[in-house]
Amino acid sequence: MEQLKQTNNVISNLEKATFGGGCFWCTEAVFRQLKGVVETVVGYSGGELESPTYEQVCTGTTGHAEVCQVTFNPEIISYNDLLEVFFKTHDPTTLNRQGADVGTQYRSVIFYHNDAQRDLAIKFIKKLEEEKVYSQPIVTQVEPLKNFYPAEEYHQNYFEKNPNKAYCIFVVAPKVEKTKKIFKEKLR
Repeated sequence: MEQLKQTNNVISNLEKATFGGGCFWCTEAVFRQLKGVVETVVGYSGGELESPTYEQVCTGTTGHAEVCQVTFNPEIISYNDLLEVFFKTHDPTTLNRQGADVGTQYRSVIFYHNDAQRDLAIKFIKKLEEEKVYSQPIVTQVEPLKNFYPAEEYHQNYFEKNPNKAYCIFVVAPKVEKTKKIFKEKLR
């Protein structure tokens, strides 16, 4: 992460994108693999409760989703590239669920930061539907980013800090490997 922060000091035209694709440990681990991603922060978005805790979000009653906010250099990786990675590394057809993680906090959602991101996300979903990439309808929500609350420190960069935890071995690692296989040209 130090190398990422040093890069951040040199580049002035960085953008942010916020994605919810199930457990934020998985989403963050995937995006951290990519060239042009300067920083990732996991947290909570989409609900009404201010400064929620992990325990509160886990109840499924806060309206928040577990998300990963990605700071990226658009000269190296485009928002459209991030959308492609997002859709190929989680199941956008399961409502409020990714694998064994169930609840509204695990919903598939794109929180857009501006109208251009909204338009690109809607266009991307429409294209996937027209091409019938998935056998089921896409349920990914596209919503304006109203709030973002960083998660507790122990959640940040969880996969790299805890690669031998069971969840990381059986859930996160396969997504990271899939990312490495599909997106070789986009990796750091």
